[in-house]
Formats: sequence, structure tokens, C-alpha cells
Amino acid sequence: MEALTLDCQSIELTDEQFYQLCNNNPELRFERNANGDLLIMPPTGGETGNKNAGINAQLWNWNNQQKLGKVFDSSTGFKLPSGANRSPDASWILLSQWDNLTNEQKQKFLPLCPDFAIELLSPSDKLSKTQDKMQEYLDNGMKLGWLINSQNQQVEIYRQGKQVEILDRPDSLSGEAILPGFILDLEAIW
Repeated sequence: MEALTLDCQSIELTDEQFYQLCNNNPELRFERNANGDLLIMPPTGGETGNKNAGINAQLWNWNNQQKLGKVFDSSTGFKLPSGANRSPDASWILLSQWDNLTNEQKQKFLPLCPDFAIELLSPSDKLSKTQDKMQEYLDNGMKLGWLINSQNQQVEIYRQGKQVEILDRPDSLSGEAILPGFILDLEAIW
């Protein structure tokens, strides 16, 4: 099932109202694009959920050793500078970004764009919409992002100021200078 998009531009939900809508409906996953449209995201299937858990575990384990930032799963909301509210499958921010947030900001949707984000394409996702989402992250300040398409065994790498790089069935991915020393093992993903 594909995400359902509701045109909410005439309603113009405030950030607080959107936050309350999400809290009042915890069984649903909402995102909001920069136009104010509400996106209702379907849950993932077991295979995608398992792969996503493995990706998050690898990222969390690396960060737990390095202590350079904070790791977030797919249930974390980010309020992007464009006004969109997004929830990447896995994401990371520098510790300095986290430390600059107030306690109240840490409790709600984080008012920033992740420095690093991963989207794992599930059978219910449209590739073009997920590519647009990755570009939206870049446009809002993401430094590095990976769109992992396990069905086609491809990875699209998004970097600031560079063309998207497409890799066919890589064994691993490097976090480059953004996540120094992080290597994502893709064996379980393929």
C-alpha cells in the first residue's frame, strides 16, 4: 500500500497541532511535506522492518563507540527548515546539534535536518517519491544520505554539492568524513 496524501493546505495545521495529531494517533505514521499536505505512511512488512532494524543497530553500535552524535529510528520526526516534517528510516546528527536543542525541543519533533539519513525502499514506496525525499533532505542541510533499494540491490548516495552516485550491489558503504569509521555491512540487506 502506498502512502496516502491529504491536501491540508486550507487547514494550515500549526506545528503544535501536527504534533498533537501524531500523538493522538500513535497507531498511524504521519509525515507532512513543505506544502502542508499530510502523508499517512503505511507500516512496513516484516522483511523491511527486520532489515531496517539491522541498519539502525549497525549505526547505533558505531555511534555508541564513537560518541560523535545521536542516532534516531524511523519513528523520530524532524521539522525541516522548509517546514516539512519527515521521518527517515535511520538518521544521525552531530552531538553539537543535539546539545544546542532545548529540553523541550528534544521531546518533540527535532527542529532541524539530520546530518545523515537512510531511506530503505520498501515494496510500498515509490522510488521517485523516495528520491524526492532524499533531495529534500539535501536541500535542507543533510550532508550524506543513502537510499537503499534492496529489491534492485542498488544504493543511491546523496552528498552536498555532488551528483547522486548509484552503486550496484555494494558489499558495504562508508560513512566517509561525515561518519568517520562507520561501515554499513549490506550482506543482510541483499
